[in-house]
Amino acid sequence: MLYYLMTTLYVLVCFILLLVILLQQGKGGDMASAFGGGGSQAAFGARGGATLLTKLTTIFAALFLLGALGLSIMGQRGPGSVVSGTPAPPPVSKSSAPATPPASTPPAPSNSTTPPASSTTPPAPAAPGTPSNSATPPAK
Repeated sequence: MLYYLMTTLYVLVCFILLLVILLQQGKGGDMASAFGGGGSQAAFGARGGATLLTKLTTIFAALFLLGALGLSIMGQRGPGSVVSGTPAPPPVSKSSAPATPPASTPPAPSNSTTPPASSTTPPAPAAPGTPSNSATPPAK
């Protein structure tokens, strides 16, 4: 819950920081000041005292950095698990004896007239083009 509250406050700080920065007046907005031609300004530019907007910028920038650090630390642990409140399933008991297969009944004798299949199978025929071991020698 704290994570979501802190995220909401962080987004609010981001928007306020954006507005405070955009409301400030630019310092030396002409092109000459970008290349060092500041006219009669001092070495680091003519600057008056810190205005309210610059103080707010400093405050919200600090809050922005602290919020980012706090959320990153909280985000590593995560807000929690969805199934954290549910109980664990009961453990499966393992028996030491193997499971016995169900008793099977022998097949009933059939009254068919077909003889039972022989236990020996005839050899497979030779592939075409290979000599066979038959009694007749190959023709020359």
